Amino acid sequence: MFARFLSVICASAASLLAFPAFADAPRPVVIELFTSQGCSSCPPADSYLNELSDARKDVLPLAFHVTYWNQLGWKDPFSLSISDARQDRYVQRFHGFAYTPELVVDGKSAVVGSNRAAVDAAIDRARSSATTSANVSAMANGKGVTVSIGSGSGQAQVLLVGYDTRHVTPVGRGENSGNTLTESNIVRALASIGSWSGTALTLQASPPAGEKLAVLLEAPDGTIVGAARVADARVEPSS
Repeated sequence: MFARFLSVICASAASLLAFPAFADAPRPVVIELFTSQGCSSCPPADSYLNELSDARKDVLPLAFHVTYWNQLGWKDPFSLSISDARQDRYVQRFHGFAYTPELVVDGKSAVVGSNRAAVDAAIDRARSSATTSANVSAMANGKGVTVSIGSGSGQAQVLLVGYDTRHVTPVGRGENSGNTLTESNIVRALASIGSWSGTALTLQASPPAGEKLAVLLEAPDGTIVGAARVADARVEPSS
């Protein structure tokens, strides 16, 4: 359950000046939805995550599909043991039990993911009190992913997340049998690629599975203290 996909090539000190276009951009609030295609309470939360993904660039929505619903009639094709492990860390911090749909905002608070008012309020609170220990920027190219973290205070793990932008899945069994689910920002991999301790740092990593990538700075207590979407140098900008 707690196996992690790790991929690290090398790390070296560098400044954030390598990515000037991203240096002054405010970081997005990270929202993590723990969900399952086998859970009948999850589609409303999935739908709201879809809306947030489409409409708001000031948040970084990530859907972690858990495995513990798989034995109840429908095996979620996107479920991962790393999702279970990540939720378990929040369970120990917040409330002592796992449930879906649970939504965690910036690693600071947990709400029911289908409660739009509670989600919006949690995002607003996180936005007004967001902790940013250092600026983060990242670029993907044919050789891999380059992550640059500026100087700052504190310590954090550097996490590289791979996710798919959207999938449509007809569900044949379980609580959602007969329904077709549309889901966004589905996490396919989570890799710890290094640690940061206040000094400007550049990391090189192989890209994990997923159509898109993001970088998170996670403090020892689980709080998100930095985040960035990974720009893809291989993709021509849309007009």
